[in-house]
Amino acid sequence: METVSRVQALAMDVERSIAERQLRPGDRITTLEALRAETGLARQTVSEAARLLVEREIVELRPGRGGGLFVAPVSPVVRLRHTLLSVPKGAATVSDAIAVRDALEELIDTDAARLRTASHIRELRRALGELRRSVTGVDRFMTANWALHEQIARITGNELARGVYLGTLRCVAELSAGARIDESEQQAGYLKHRVRVHTELVEAIIDGDVDRTVAAVARHRGPGGQAEG
Repeated sequence: METVSRVQALAMDVERSIAERQLRPGDRITTLEALRAETGLARQTVSEAARLLVEREIVELRPGRGGGLFVAPVSPVVRLRHTLLSVPKGAATVSDAIAVRDALEELIDTDAARLRTASHIRELRRALGELRRSVTGVDRFMTANWALHEQIARITGNELARGVYLGTLRCVAELSAGARIDESEQQAGYLKHRVRVHTELVEAIIDGDVDRTVAAVARHRGPGGQAEG
């Protein structure tokens, strides 16, 4: 199942606006209030999008008078993500982006199984807990799903692989924006099935079991050999 949540869509819009306006590190982007007024989105949606952008090291959130969202210093990983997002629309398809992501999935996840620390494990359990609570709706589920995969990707020491993987996650989300979801996929049973698949993947990583992680990656891709979300 490939779709994009309102949170992810807003985060991508802000990231694109930075490039389109040619903003530099330290430049002010907007305020949360202005972003809410401009988009008409709920306060929680805007706040969650801002949190994602901060976690991705794309923006800094400064409080107080004169505060708001500012462009963060650009790391090599963020620069690579921006390069991937700059691919002209129509030059890539959802299938293209998914193929790249799937090619990296085993590398990213087995790295996580080898390198996870106690701190990583706590964050993985937190992200998995949010995924389990998200089965009340597709929008919430997809936000939690992307957040979990991003948390796994943060563990690898391979910055190039992480940058390409995270950038490709954004591409998948953007290219699939507005895609229709079959009614059968909206059913709670389907979402619960995907939670079980992700639970097995996370538990394999936490256990540090590389072979089990490889098997979990294969199950995550689904019977067609391509990830379902």
